[in-house]
Amino acid sequence: MKRRFSDEQITGMTKEYAAGVKAQEQCREYGLSDATFYKYKAKFGDMNVSGTKKLRALEDENNPLKQMFADAMLDNVALKDLATRNC
Repeated sequence: MKRRFSDEQITGMTKEYAAGVKAQEQCREYGLSDATFYKYKAKFGDMNVSGTKKLRALEDENNPLKQMFADAMLDNVALKDLATRNC
C-alpha cells in the first residue's frame, strides 16, 4: 500500500500540533482532512520517527498473519460443515 506521508512527516505534524499549531492550519498546509489528522495524532502522537517505523513494520508483518488465520478459520468451518453432512 502506498503511503502519502512519510514517518518523518507524520511525526513532524504531531509535534507541531503539540507545540501549539492549530489542527486546521496543518490540515490546510498538508492537504488532508481533519479526520485523517486526528487519526495520525491518535496513532502516532507520542512516538518518534523510529517508533513509527517499528510500528509500521510490525503492521506490515501482521497483515499476512491475519490473512493466514482467516483462511485457516474458513477451512475449519468448511471441514466442520462437511463432517456434519457425512454423519
